[in-house]
Amino acid sequence: MNASENGWKAGAPRLLILGGTLEARELAAALAARGGVAVSLSLAGRTRNPLAQAAPTRTGGFGGVEGLAAHLRAARIDALVDATHPFAAMISRNAADAACRAGVPLLALVRPAWQPQAGDLWTPAADIPEAVAKLGPAPRRVLAALGRNEVRALEAAPQHHYLVRSIDPVDPPLDVPDARYIEARGPFAEEDERALLDVHRIDAVLSKNSGGAATHGKIAAARALGIEVVMVSRPPRPEVETVESVAQVLDWVERLAHQSSPARRGV
Repeated sequence: MNASENGWKAGAPRLLILGGTLEARELAAALAARGGVAVSLSLAGRTRNPLAQAAPTRTGGFGGVEGLAAHLRAARIDALVDATHPFAAMISRNAADAACRAGVPLLALVRPAWQPQAGDLWTPAADIPEAVAKLGPAPRRVLAALGRNEVRALEAAPQHHYLVRSIDPVDPPLDVPDARYIEARGPFAEEDERALLDVHRIDAVLSKNSGGAATHGKIAAARALGIEVVMVSRPPRPEVETVESVAQVLDWVERLAHQSSPARRGV
């Protein structure tokens, strides 16, 4: 019997968080502190040295939709929370399909996207290749804050001077004439970001619309300095039940714990 058929199983319910974000860490910590739920956390393994987590953690993929569905069944998971990065589109699609196949309630935790404010000089782009193209043909000094898994797209525009920031090293380095690298993990304060943009004479910022406060400093700094931000829009997400805060996930978990009627979430 699974959670979608008759509420939680007897004993401590089992909840799996698909993580890799600050919100996932905060949720795991909150549930661990609250007790009453057996929480596990899954990381994709893209970051070499992830931060410590408050719940038992597995690293690596599941093997697509079927692999995740099989894991949900084998581990007797009662509920699934997709708290992955807003740009982890494939993982989110797999989570929606796997939860449906396994009959497990699913909730997506997605931080709100950034919205342009007065003074912002945003150039929208549908994806990273389009964003790189929108830098234009003339050489520019660009802060690329895309993550090391996406920066290869910069090689299509080798005329620019790149300052590449990522948590892990870009290895091998980009095949462009001029690139400097910064390894750093947020949060990044606006004051520090202003200094970074000024020292390196940056005239364009490449950014994904990740949302959240941890990396918004560069956006606020670019606004203050009158620097263009080429902003990559988020990819489409599956149509599942979605909330924007850890508190809302905790409320959802509480409701599932007390439900008595059959329910299927996120299908």
